[in-house]
Amino acid sequence: MATTTTTTAEPPIELNRPIQRRTKSSRSTLSARQLAHKAHEQHSVSGEIIRDVIIGFADGLTVPFALTAGLSSLGSTKLVILGGLAELFSGSISMGLGAYLAAVTDRDHYISEEKREREEVATKPDAEKEEIYEILEGYGVSREAGRLVVADLLRDEENWIRFMMDFELKLEKPNGSRAWISAATMGAAYFIGGLIPMIPYFAMKDVTHALFVSIGITFVILLAFGFVKNYITVRTKRSGLYGAVQTLFIGTLAAGTSYGIVRGINSSNIGGGS
Repeated sequence: MATTTTTTAEPPIELNRPIQRRTKSSRSTLSARQLAHKAHEQHSVSGEIIRDVIIGFADGLTVPFALTAGLSSLGSTKLVILGGLAELFSGSISMGLGAYLAAVTDRDHYISEEKREREEVATKPDAEKEEIYEILEGYGVSREAGRLVVADLLRDEENWIRFMMDFELKLEKPNGSRAWISAATMGAAYFIGGLIPMIPYFAMKDVTHALFVSIGITFVILLAFGFVKNYITVRTKRSGLYGAVQTLFIGTLAAGTSYGIVRGINSSNIGGGS
């Protein structure tokens, strides 16, 4: 006798299933998620601020120092101070403006992609649902195991869209005040980093002596900054030592190159100088 086999079709996922009422336990779970989300936001903001400080301070410590070292070859303390301050102010403004524009561009890009994703969810829900399965399969989650996840996501359009932004487009929602914070942080860090090598020129009349003091100060700051920068990000003393040597090498190379170029131009009498 022949046997017949029956297959059970997958129950369809209802896109318009009503959202269940939140019980006391669900509200507790929601509060825990909100706290975790706030903690993640604080960690993210702290990381971004540290990144801006590192970029701004590193540029400020090397670029103005290289310029003032080069100008010191001309033998005028006043010229070094004027040229250094001009670069310091213009550089900090430029760094701040660049950081602001970068943050605004990231924000506008996120808003544009979120709008497009919202339209696709509204007009092509089946295709977007299939994309969720594809994303989960990329993490080793089978289609059968992912059905409950998909069903929960489809109940709430906002969560659905946020999931697609996080896992399909891999875009993190930017902080609304991020642009101004980034601009102020990077600009201030650049100004402080660039002002440190210039302090001896304000206190000493002999430009050569001021140059050597500036080199000594910058040498110590470069080592300390390079160590702290890598230690904060990697959390090992070995990486901190590597960062100290790397930062010192880059700063020394920049200063030496600038000094040699300016001294060479001055010796060649370009511009009709005597």
